[in-house]
Amino acid sequence: MGDPFYSLKNSFKKDFEGLSFSEERKNAVKETIRRKQSHLDLEYWKVETLKNVLDSLKHEAKYGYDISTQLFRKDELSFKSNEGQIYTLLHLLENKKIITSKWMEDRKYYSLTTKGKKYLAACEHRDSKQHASLKYLIEEDSL
Repeated sequence: MGDPFYSLKNSFKKDFEGLSFSEERKNAVKETIRRKQSHLDLEYWKVETLKNVLDSLKHEAKYGYDISTQLFRKDELSFKSNEGQIYTLLHLLENKKIITSKWMEDRKYYSLTTKGKKYLAACEHRDSKQHASLKYLIEEDSL
């Protein structure tokens, strides 16, 4: 069985042969890709944002829009210009097993795991002079 994309690949080679980009353009594309991928790391997010998201789940499971609304009421405006970014952060926290999710009645509800409750409690009880942050605790544990 042959390569199903053989014709497509050959077409690309023929159509884009001789096409090149300046170093400046290549660097601009790389920087754009880097910026778009950086929100996939916890380092991209402010500690206050992480704490507010976890705090919103402290007492009960909530779906994304409900979390977003609660954050907005707290003047947490990290998602104001791009509301969909909250789902990126929720997915990242879920991958780190800080929160978990469950579909109920066509909505995905998020709740804190035991690990998430531990992080939130540690963040609330830490003295700010110790310079320990929630982000540090999460990253430290995921090593």
